[in-house]
Amino acid sequence: MQWLLDPFMVSFVRRALCAGMLVSVLCGLVGTWVVVRGMAFMSEAISHGMLPGVAVAYLASANLIVGAAASAVVMILGVSWVSKNSRLSEDTGIGLLFVGMLALGVVIVSRARSFAVDLTAFLFGDVLSATWSDLVWLTLAVFAATAVSVVAYRPFVALVFDERKAHTLGLHPRLAHLALLALVVLAVVASFRIVGTLLVFGLLVAPSATAALFGRSIVATMGMAMLLGWSATALGLIVSWNADTAAGATIAGLAVLQFFVAILIRAAISRLRTAGPPAAAPVR
Repeated sequence: MQWLLDPFMVSFVRRALCAGMLVSVLCGLVGTWVVVRGMAFMSEAISHGMLPGVAVAYLASANLIVGAAASAVVMILGVSWVSKNSRLSEDTGIGLLFVGMLALGVVIVSRARSFAVDLTAFLFGDVLSATWSDLVWLTLAVFAATAVSVVAYRPFVALVFDERKAHTLGLHPRLAHLALLALVVLAVVASFRIVGTLLVFGLLVAPSATAALFGRSIVATMGMAMLLGWSATALGLIVSWNADTAAGATIAGLAVLQFFVAILIRAAISRLRTAGPPAAAPVR
């Protein structure tokens, strides 16, 4: 049992646990809407599209979070502009801007050799370096995401299941869609400092996708996603400590592993139900 408790005897691991659990709550709330709305590709593009803003903010000695948020907003506006002014689908615009923003970020980074270490932290995060200010910021982000989800719950549900009906009922589906995009930006920007842009997508989608396999309602899916995120965080930190692996990558990897394990379990349950009980032998 010592290997199980030893990691949490250290203060920075306890802070990492708190940070990971807050990220799990935030990503559970937002990720559920992302999964049921089918916005996973857009979320991934936003997480990668922040690189130019972060790079510019770093070179200008400005706030990285402000730079990341500005870049994410540019990404969203660009996708909307391409979709509106061409006959191409939204996915095409997302793909083009995804590559373009990422390429622009790498070009900017290549002009500053001292950025290499910080780029690694940006891509993969460093949950073990979480500070008390990070925890405060994440807590505020969780409260904001919760407030938006509660206030806009009906418009979000209507948008997810029937956009035309939402318009008929006067629930403003376009405004609801923008609010969902704002939640995605909030979750990604708040979390990238902890788990990095390449890994935040895993925590944003994997626990919610796993929960969606079993959850019978949106609220239940959110709650289950949070619990799965917590378990991935705690187990990931334990594995990382004992196996000497990257903490953020281990947490995100376990979150994805949970999804595939859940699929196998669900498939096994489905086969058992289909097979049914063995037929009774005829009585002679």
